Amino acid sequence: MRNLLFLVFFFSFSVSFSSSLETDSKDFNVTDMIMHHIKDSHEFHILDWNGKGVSIPLPIILWTDNGLVTFSSSEFHHDDEGTELVTKKGVSFVKFHEEIYYASPQTNSFGQYLTLDKNNYPTNLKPVDFSITKLVFSMFLSMLLLVLIFGISAKKYSKSNKGIPSGIAKFTEPLILFIRDEVAIPNIGEKNYKKYMPYLLTLFFFIWINNLMGLIPFFPFSANLTGNIAFTAVLAVITFAITTFAGTKDYWKHIFWMPGLPVPMKLFLAPIEFLGIFIKPISLMIRLFANISAGHIIVLSLISLIFIAETVWIAPLSVGFTVFISLIEILVVAIQAYIFTMLSALYIGSAMEEHEH
Repeated sequence: MRNLLFLVFFFSFSVSFSSSLETDSKDFNVTDMIMHHIKDSHEFHILDWNGKGVSIPLPIILWTDNGLVTFSSSEFHHDDEGTELVTKKGVSFVKFHEEIYYASPQTNSFGQYLTLDKNNYPTNLKPVDFSITKLVFSMFLSMLLLVLIFGISAKKYSKSNKGIPSGIAKFTEPLILFIRDEVAIPNIGEKNYKKYMPYLLTLFFFIWINNLMGLIPFFPFSANLTGNIAFTAVLAVITFAITTFAGTKDYWKHIFWMPGLPVPMKLFLAPIEFLGIFIKPISLMIRLFANISAGHIIVLSLISLIFIAETVWIAPLSVGFTVFISLIEILVVAIQAYIFTMLSALYIGSAMEEHEH
């Protein structure tokens, strides 16, 4: 518990320290600070020191009109306003709000190599971006951790004469049995659950590990992967695809022509049931994204109280609430992984359910 409290306190201190150094003036924009910490980035920002950013760069990989271009994000020199020019293979690029654009030949009135519309949004074209951003790096890292965890667990079982788990397998086995007995079998049924266990286990552990990694404030963690709607959308689409292909004739019949009802009622319910097919994955996508993002925003907002009040006397209250919410977040991230897995199993099971008429 002491280590956990130290970790949360370090999180509070590190973010506060970074934010205080980022704001040279008395004006402190809470929204900008929060968005800076929860959005994707082409580098891992550590802190600011003497007005200069300290970060770990990540590789930029672009497909341009002149072919593949690669370079380090450090070549932008921490610029995110489109004022730093990087030229490779005769093509110039700028980075603006973590988006990479083809640079304009001349600067605008703000000193940016960009052409802005009336809403100050760049109209420059973009190359195809395959860069390893902070979120992509975190995703690969979580995949590696999963392979290591379950590879070691499998090795422990292979060395056991009586099938008794040892080492890390003592941790993974209860969770695997929980997903099997409390999620897969009740929702999909004993007849078909084994086919979908690999997906459900991958889903649960993948989401849970990425949720936990987002709570750890230092490199190589800290990325808000499950708080990115593109990531949750992909997971929801996979569940939608499995549900659609697993659907039986009886399942589709209940959607488009509900048995046992008058024809007018069938015609009334058919479009509603059809919309429900798409509402389910949308709700999955938004639920995970919103809950994880909300947790990060609340913690960062509590930390910001120190700078909003502009007094150190608010620090004990700010840090105290931050510790409290962070402890709750450890529970929330597990619950969200469970809910996503549970609903996925429920949707798959409902598509395979056999009805008696």
